[in-house]
Amino acid sequence: MTWPEEGRRWCLSKKPIGEEIGYKKASVYSAKFDDLYQTSWAFDHVQYDGDTLKLNLDNYSGAGFASKSKYLFGKVSIQIKLVGGDSAGTVTAFYMSSDGPNHNEFDFEFLGNTTGEPYLVQTNVYVNGVGNREQRLDLWFDPTKEFHTYSLLWNQRQVVFLVDETPIRVHTNLEHKGIPFPKDQAMGVYSSIWNADDWATQGGRVKTDWSHAPFIASYKGFDIDACECPASVAGADNAKKCSSSAEKRFWWDEPTLSELNVHQSHQLMWVRANHLIYDYCTDTSRFPAIPTECVHHRH
Repeated sequence: MTWPEEGRRWCLSKKPIGEEIGYKKASVYSAKFDDLYQTSWAFDHVQYDGDTLKLNLDNYSGAGFASKSKYLFGKVSIQIKLVGGDSAGTVTAFYMSSDGPNHNEFDFEFLGNTTGEPYLVQTNVYVNGVGNREQRLDLWFDPTKEFHTYSLLWNQRQVVFLVDETPIRVHTNLEHKGIPFPKDQAMGVYSSIWNADDWATQGGRVKTDWSHAPFIASYKGFDIDACECPASVAGADNAKKCSSSAEKRFWWDEPTLSELNVHQSHQLMWVRANHLIYDYCTDTSRFPAIPTECVHHRH
């Protein structure tokens, strides 16, 4: 694939979580949808409005888009304004995923609600095809009024879910405890909107009211600052290509990004204390034995 010049360049990280890194890096970067993404289904439910992309959901179809390439390590961000008004039954997703039954995946799922009730954000992590690692929280703002930035930072030490640069979840590499960590499967980047009224709102008790359709999720600011992996290259070779060595240094491998700094740790503690409403680690009905990673994770 040949990328436009503005989409491939040597640059410093523009992201606050990595801005202290002064090393050059080769990575894909753009803020234009067409440079990085393509519509993957329901083309007639996708609208362009200047620099804004809109996905529509009605009682015929939802819609989705996907990155043109796959990536291993780096940071992916998107600005989203979620469905306003009565969005019960709808789900808007932003996620990264590899292919196959033993895939790795990092999910943001925005669960709609009845008018006046808060949106819920569900995050999930799959490693080697094993998921069921959900956390849910409400937000400290109305995500339907303005655009907010949702990001995934991924390196060999941690996966960080961020909302407007505030960490809301950290998945730490605990391989030394015998727990698998996603580090050798390149991932595509995806987003979609669909009807999930069998589970999304109050456990499926509140159904989608199609009289409010179309439900519209809006997007802009399509940033991918990550290591691009050709489909023809084996996983082990991609891992080597995208990891720092004596010959090359990547910003995502810098020691300052191996864990949250003190300020970010305090932010995460604040989010968990004030906005976390469900954590699989404390759900003894689903997990009578505490999942191993929950015993060792600090966050």
